Amino acid sequence: MPDQATLNHAAQVLTTISADQRADTALRFYFERHRYLQPPAKRVISHAIFAYFRWFSWLDPKASPQKRVEHAATLQERFIADEKSVKAETLAVRAVPTWLASEMDLPPDYLRQLQREPALWLRARPNRSFELAKSLFACERTERAPEALRFTGTQDLFKTEQFKTGEFEIQDLASQLVGHAAAPTPGETWWDTCAGEGGKTLHLADLMANKGVVWASDRNVRRLETLKRRAARAQIFNYRVALWDGSDKLPTKTKFDGILVDAPCSGVGTWQRNPHARWTTTPEDVRELAATQLALLTRVGGALKPGGRLVYSVCTLTRSETTAVADAFTAAHPHFEPHPLFGSGSSVSLWPQEINANGMFIAAWKRKK
Repeated sequence: MPDQATLNHAAQVLTTISADQRADTALRFYFERHRYLQPPAKRVISHAIFAYFRWFSWLDPKASPQKRVEHAATLQERFIADEKSVKAETLAVRAVPTWLASEMDLPPDYLRQLQREPALWLRARPNRSFELAKSLFACERTERAPEALRFTGTQDLFKTEQFKTGEFEIQDLASQLVGHAAAPTPGETWWDTCAGEGGKTLHLADLMANKGVVWASDRNVRRLETLKRRAARAQIFNYRVALWDGSDKLPTKTKFDGILVDAPCSGVGTWQRNPHARWTTTPEDVRELAATQLALLTRVGGALKPGGRLVYSVCTLTRSETTAVADAFTAAHPHFEPHPLFGSGSSVSLWPQEINANGMFIAAWKRKK
């Protein structure tokens, strides 16, 4: 149970959270202003805030912020001790907004997964996962991705020598599976169209053994600067960056062997890790983003070489942003044929309860020769 100091800190953080300022951002700013807080205290405060939003619908809005945080912590502890203490029907009504049921299935094991603490996944550099697991101690391997490690320790990973020397990246397992779905090979030319801070760009570059080139574009200069710093730490050199706002004017005339559209989305697949978003995301967001996703796929398709691969990924599971977008693109572009993923169908939905990571949808096509 959080002590009074933790409750007070959490209450102060809650005053800074809004629809425009996510909980994780508010926490980061709060810790920057309270530098005296040590990692264990920061961890407890963060857990209290995330528990608050997991159990938000159970809390009394008339109670003080401290009382609400304390009640949420009690509910979280009770759930950890016995997950069946909360019925699946109750979770379907209170753990997620009501509109979600019209967009996706809500199986009981998915709803219970949302209320658990999320796993922390690392991506080791190629052929280094075994040594990294031994040196960090608290790591579990998985058969789903060769370099993926689930970290179960408490140390500050950003301060480890292994992180400083670029031996691993903090990257969710679902995100890593996107790279393996793309399956670039050394010497190819790829484009990560919505690269952000470069997690998938760096993975593509690693899969290409630092050979060939990965173009990374984003509309945000700051994110691309972060990508450059991460690439320098990892000693990745086979990439180029370019600003692109998603418009018809592409950042390069290069023709690509593969294009990854990791499109902006509602982020429903991250609601275990980011429970605050459950209460700020709207059906209108989903509809608008689905239109953006289809437009992005349409704009970049012409930059593929004949025989090139187009990979679409979104960290959400809503039908409007997943199968509906994929089906619409396939219907409108007969010169693209669905391409198998992981040796089976041309699309896959990765559910959080099945992989113990973010939810993710991936689809792929091949441009006909």
